[in-house]
Amino acid sequence: MANNSSLASRAVLIYDEWIKAADPRVGDWLLMSSPVPHTMIIASYIYFVTTLGPRIMENRKPFDLKKPMIVYNLSIVGLSLYLIYEFLMSGWANGYSYQCDLVDYSNSPLAIRMARACWLYYFSKFIEMLDTIFFVLRKKNSQVSFLHVYHHSIMPFTWWFGVKFAAGGLGTFHALLNSIVHVIMYSYYALAALGPAYQKYLWWKKYMTTIQLIQFVMVTAHIGQFFLMKDCPYQFPIFLYVIGLYGLIFLVLFLNFYYHAYTKGKRLPKVQAQNGSGPHKKQQ
Repeated sequence: MANNSSLASRAVLIYDEWIKAADPRVGDWLLMSSPVPHTMIIASYIYFVTTLGPRIMENRKPFDLKKPMIVYNLSIVGLSLYLIYEFLMSGWANGYSYQCDLVDYSNSPLAIRMARACWLYYFSKFIEMLDTIFFVLRKKNSQVSFLHVYHHSIMPFTWWFGVKFAAGGLGTFHALLNSIVHVIMYSYYALAALGPAYQKYLWWKKYMTTIQLIQFVMVTAHIGQFFLMKDCPYQFPIFLYVIGLYGLIFLVLFLNFYYHAYTKGKRLPKVQAQNGSGPHKKQQ
């Protein structure tokens, strides 16, 4: 018991020392005071979509969620368009060099605007958990893959640390790209949810995976610049390693998906048309 108490005390001290480096501007924003609340949300999400939800739905008929899904998908498109605008206006089209862009920790209107854009992007990852919940309620359990759940869990978890310590700078480029990709993807899902009459407008389905691959290449190339620069005093390099690793992992996973789905001539299951992301669901 004494050893356990000592370890707990040491962990608290390490956490207290570590949290001192956090951005004081975001401390009282929703979910930002501690990593515990959002970790509990993520754990509950994983438990529901992998265990509780399928168990509840086992002897029930699938829900007809056509109208809610249309509204949801169009809402994500709107939110993604707003995020693109905010990321551009707070840095990426307003002063950023696309090279060694540091985090601005000042209270200037532009710096606060970027921090708020980062927080909203982080919060949007919880909204997007509805993708998986829709699968469960519609009894499309085959779509609840490891890659799908991993993506929806790891994004909000890692982005909490991004907002808490580095809300801005070159570490946010992938969020801008991801928001652009989401406009395309969720527009597709909204059309698909309208029903068979709109299938003729979905000829570009297979190109979504290509768009994803381009996204990962751009993210990896952008982050890769940091390791070639002689002098780039980015405040938290650990985040760049995480983003770079994340981009590489998903680049490999999507290349594998593309190979099996298209190069080998295998066709995507039709169920993927309605928020049916297998791997071609979103990335970042």
